[in-house]
Amino acid sequence: MSFHRGPASYGNPGGRDMGFRNGNSRGGGSQPGGSLRKPRWDMERLPPFQKDFYRENEITQSRSSADVDLFLQNNEITLSGRGVPKPILTFQEIELPPDVVVVIQEQKYQAPTCIQAQGWPIALSGRDLVGIAQTGSGKTLAFILPAIIHIQNQPRLQRGDGPIALVLAPTRELAQQIQTVADTFGRPAGVRNTCVFGGAPKGPQLRDLERGVEICIATPGRLIDFLEAGKTDLRRCTYLVLDEADRMLDMGFEPQIRKIIEQIRPDRQVLMWSATWPKEVKSLAEDFLKDYIQINIGALQLSANHRILQIIDVCSESEKDSKLINLLEEIMNEKENKTIVFAETKRKVDEITRRMRRDGWPAMCIHGDKAQQERDWVLHEFRSGKSPILVATDVAARGLDVDDVKFVINYDYPNCSEDYVHRIGRTARSNKTGTAYTFFTSNNAKQAQELIDVLQEAKQVVNPKLYELADSAKGFGNSKRRWGGPPSRNGGGAFRNGGGNGYANGRAKW
Repeated sequence: MSFHRGPASYGNPGGRDMGFRNGNSRGGGSQPGGSLRKPRWDMERLPPFQKDFYRENEITQSRSSADVDLFLQNNEITLSGRGVPKPILTFQEIELPPDVVVVIQEQKYQAPTCIQAQGWPIALSGRDLVGIAQTGSGKTLAFILPAIIHIQNQPRLQRGDGPIALVLAPTRELAQQIQTVADTFGRPAGVRNTCVFGGAPKGPQLRDLERGVEICIATPGRLIDFLEAGKTDLRRCTYLVLDEADRMLDMGFEPQIRKIIEQIRPDRQVLMWSATWPKEVKSLAEDFLKDYIQINIGALQLSANHRILQIIDVCSESEKDSKLINLLEEIMNEKENKTIVFAETKRKVDEITRRMRRDGWPAMCIHGDKAQQERDWVLHEFRSGKSPILVATDVAARGLDVDDVKFVINYDYPNCSEDYVHRIGRTARSNKTGTAYTFFTSNNAKQAQELIDVLQEAKQVVNPKLYELADSAKGFGNSKRRWGGPPSRNGGGAFRNGGGNGYANGRAKW
């Protein structure tokens, strides 16, 4: 495999006469991206580009089908698609740029994660990919490393060129986390990036784009603003990543995503990542990915990280405050006590934080109304441990990558179980363990069955009261399985005597 940048066949600074027309013509339309017109791509005039850089190593090639099947089975990996390459189990089985190898050694990575082991051969082969994997699985490097190699094999950027790789993410926190990985592995390899998101001044982001960056990491809204204003374009983009696609669709970004993808040449390579596989995400994949390979890590149904102990307290709304304080008194006595408390609304987050700080708890908060500078400062205080309690809305449920979060508390249960899985996924990252406590009220009864399914899939004890709520939501209350539930992985169960009145270790009572 070679890593030269190739001849400068894109030597047209203005991007004109490159096989498309009306790329960024401004017109009417009040909707986001309404002034962007879909280019009419002339594939015969588009400069060709290379996207297959994978050559199977002798070790990988000699690995038997039985050994491959055993690896996939042990790691709960399921695959679908044509011509899936074998996974690579060590870094030595894949040819990497020397600068990237140095970073991997500095980071003391021992072996690729499951999603990297199977995802890198697919992505480096130039294939479109759908990856369904839980947070903390190493998926960011699973798409950033192939992006670096893809970029190094393209002609250099010329003045006025837009990015070669585009990564779309739902929140600025996730976008910034992706940028950290892109910085760590890309800068030593000479691959520049910028992070484009709302809630921050446009000036520095525009200057980065004008100077030229190979990777643009963006939230859809801010990128649409720049595209409509003609400040950048996607004519050079040949590598597209949609990260946390399910979350972007939940947040209503589908029109912007579709507008953005229209601006990218049709023969691009696309990698879509999602924690869940609802019909909306599947529809997006069918529309924009070609002959793709799908990787599922873990259960095919909605599932939580099995290293998280999930404890559900069925209670009333009025009991939450006292339960929260009792719980925090226990947690703050632990040696590792970094905790995120999730509430449903920005107002509730502010109220909880005010009460906690008034009572002397080291708590800080973030939500969508906080200025970016304040959010960055709060996250720094939380990461450093100066403030071990973070109160947040779902803005922190995805994209907040702090390795040592030990506890998650759901003060309010979220609107959907997908968000529950992402919230509790803030703990037990990087092969660590964690505990998630959830206050569940009768107002949440409609989500009880979905939560039971998540708990059962992870082999957690189910609070009997949760079965009662699920039955009541269905319109009956005498289910035969109401008092059932699978045994705990730890043998003792998360609740003593099945009553839902104690934590897993019996040290505290609600």
